[in-house]
Amino acid sequence: MDLRKRVGLNVQRLRRKRGLSQEELADRADIHQTYLSGVETGKRNPSLLVLERIGKALGADVEDLVKK
Repeated sequence: MDLRKRVGLNVQRLRRKRGLSQEELADRADIHQTYLSGVETGKRNPSLLVLERIGKALGADVEDLVKK
């Protein structure tokens, strides 16, 4: 599986598990909601710094975002 797709699915899974909307997560991570949507669908290639902010907003490590 493409790494971008895997990251997207992990972000989406963790976000839903925590009961957050894309808008809420994007706000917590200080990124635009449409960018987050692109990350979740595997269309965006987020930088390590963005992954770190998303992970922090989810209460997860970056490792949790990239693991299978």
